[in-house]
Formats: sequence, structure tokens, C-alpha cells
Amino acid sequence: MAIRINFINPFGTAVYNDLISETLRPYARPDTELVVTHTSDCPENIDYYYNKHIVELTVFEQVMRAEADGFDAVIVGCCYDPGVRVCRELVDIPVIGPLEASMQMAPYYGHDYVLVTDHHKAVPYIRDLVRLYGAEHCREVSCINWWVSDMIRDTAGVARDTQAAVRKILESTGAEAAILACTIISASLEKWLQDTRAPRDLPILNPNTMALKMAESLADLKVHGLYNISRKGYYQKPQQRNAWEFAAVRARYGRTGKES
Repeated sequence: MAIRINFINPFGTAVYNDLISETLRPYARPDTELVVTHTSDCPENIDYYYNKHIVELTVFEQVMRAEADGFDAVIVGCCYDPGVRVCRELVDIPVIGPLEASMQMAPYYGHDYVLVTDHHKAVPYIRDLVRLYGAEHCREVSCINWWVSDMIRDTAGVARDTQAAVRKILESTGAEAAILACTIISASLEKWLQDTRAPRDLPILNPNTMALKMAESLADLKVHGLYNISRKGYYQKPQQRNAWEFAAVRARYGRTGKES
């Protein structure tokens, strides 16, 4: 059965869309319709937490719109997993965070792993997410010291620095696998690997492909009536208690900018 997945780049610009599309579509199933969009009317990066919280307001609206438009699952395309858990409160389709999906997939690649993210500002935030998601097998969180707005101008440079950083941290920690904790780092490396046909000789998890495969699996379950998210506690919808209040809050505070 065909499924539709919306990959939302949570950056207020279209500049990353083609990079994600060209590096992710080859791994989608033939019956998967993958639509890559981006947010608007919000900051163009979430490097700083102030920006991140503004972006999340737009993500909430776009995820609700994706459900209304008939998508079977949504990927929020950043390893901060911005707004993912709030979105699960709002919609009945699966909402995937790339970091969470990658950490859940990691035991299939090795006993333990390291996380390599973009810059120093992201390191403590990723560490916090590791504690939230389960830290037992994470050996270290490191970075390559690139910012996403620079990555798009030199994806090959990002790929080379990433390969070198992964080799170094795997050697120094003895970890068995590495997760690239940034969707744009991952797409940059994937583009370089596709362009150069370099050997894939490192156990690296790409969060974009991990999120895609998680989205396809959960969308399948949803289509067959087997994704029944609990509304008892953590993911209880605000409408369940007071639909009028939810409508009023959304009308007053929701950011309704449309994606392009």
C-alpha cells in the first residue's frame, strides 16, 4: 500500500530542500511518496535556543497541516527533534525525530556508539536528549564545528571533516558505531559518498535514512490500524479536556506561515 511521508526541514528557508531530496529519495521504497518541505515565517536556523522555540511553533502548525493533507507520517528534519513530542500530542499520524530514531536503530549496528553533531553549542543539548532517550550505550558526544548556514556552501568540506572526526572519535573511545547528530551533516556526507563512490567503510548511522525507515514502518502500522498512540496521559490531546480553549490558544498564538 502506497504511503505519503512529509519531511519538514524546520528552517525558514528552502535552501536545504534539494540536498535532502537528492540524498534521501534513493532510499525510499518504490511505493513511498516522499515530499520535502520547509517552514516559513520563522528563523532560518535553530542554532540558538531562542530561534528553536520560535521554529517549533511553526512546526506544530505544519505537522497538523500535513495530517490534514493526507500524509501518513511526518519527519521533523533536525536532530534537535524540535517539537516532536508536542506534535505527537496534536496529531494521530506518526511524528519522527531523526535523533530518537537513530538511537533506537543503533543497537543493530554495534554495542555502543558516539554522536557527532555540528558545533559546540549543540553538544550540551544533544547530551540532554541522550539522557532523555536513554544514555546506556552512548560513549561520547562530539562536534565538527560547522554551522548549517556554512555547510550548504561546502558540502564536500563538511563530508571530509565528518569522515575524519568519526574515525578519530571511534578510535579514541573504542565505540563500535557513530550517529551523525545533524541532518545537514548527514546529507552532506551522503552526497559526497554518492558523488565520489567512496567506500562506506565506517559504521555510520545517517539520521535522515533512519528517520525515513522508521516513518515508513510506523506509517505501515498506521495504515493497517496498528498505530494506536495512547491518549491516556503523556500524549493526551488538549482538545480532550477543553476543545474551546485549544482553539482559542491556537488562534491567538499559533504561527500559521505556510511552507513552500
